[in-house]
Amino acid sequence: MNRFIEDKIVQENESATQPAGDGIDRRNFLGCMAWAGTGLLWTLSGGVPVSRLLAQATKNGGLGVGKAEDFSFVQISDSHIGFNKGANPDVTGTLTKAIVRAGLVPAGMKAPDFMIHTGDITQNSKAAEFDTASQVIKSFKGEVFYVPGEHDFIDDGEQYRQRFGKGTVGNGWYSYNHKGVHFVGLNNCVQVDAMGNLGAEQLAWLKADLAGLSASTPIVVFAHIPLWMVYEKWGWGTADGAQALALLKRFGSVTVLNGHIHQVVQKVEGNVAFHTAMATAFPQPAPGTAPNPGPMVVPAGKLQSVLGVTNVKVVRGHSHLAVIDHTLAEQA
Repeated sequence: MNRFIEDKIVQENESATQPAGDGIDRRNFLGCMAWAGTGLLWTLSGGVPVSRLLAQATKNGGLGVGKAEDFSFVQISDSHIGFNKGANPDVTGTLTKAIVRAGLVPAGMKAPDFMIHTGDITQNSKAAEFDTASQVIKSFKGEVFYVPGEHDFIDDGEQYRQRFGKGTVGNGWYSYNHKGVHFVGLNNCVQVDAMGNLGAEQLAWLKADLAGLSASTPIVVFAHIPLWMVYEKWGWGTADGAQALALLKRFGSVTVLNGHIHQVVQKVEGNVAFHTAMATAFPQPAPGTAPNPGPMVVPAGKLQSVLGVTNVKVVRGHSHLAVIDHTLAEQA
């Protein structure tokens, strides 16, 4: 399975009001109204992720075809099929548009090698919701890899495992290699309480999975809930995420991709780059700017400007993945 994400993001001249001590670099925080739901283009260069805004890359003539070993992939997240409230009464429609957008190949660029979905595929874990999501996503011309969100485990994950968890370990975690990069898909939604949790069994598996790898191996980790503490009051973090991150510290290039919070937040800590993606369903408020993190209603004409996909390109010889957020409102 394959998935990448980078953390060098081009930012808007917007500031986000956040509580002190939340661990977020405010200069690197992208306001959810500007970015929620957009997509990122990730590029792996020399096995390391680098990012740019898709709009800028296209405007400047694209990121180029690159060497044979270079590649890109697409990340989408939080489609919430089955949600039908005011924040977005047509989540199937916006997911459909996101899949179309994910499949677009700007002039001078190669098609993405694959797509990843970082969870909350459905709203209620119902069979019909998973069926609808599968029907829409299958139009993407490439392989798709999944990790579950807490909304996909309402029924203890049975529907998710039947469709997307075959061949995985435990409750849906796994790893794979793609063109010299090691990918790890984690499930931090099974024991959700106030926040995400990986659990002892999964942490033991992760330790064994990484044990045989050279420290020079580029690592991409993807899970639904952020592995780092974005905003503890809202449960936007993983309780035992620090234990997983400790296992990754010896590697020279680590990129951690998540969803769950329906907006882009990123930071760099040592050799680890963190990035959360926007949703295809609806935006959520920036940390601490509302009484709760529920679905945020925006004017109907603005919804597609806060939803989207993320493209990630890997270019050999660069130190970071190229990440590009692309809103559904942008013209092809």
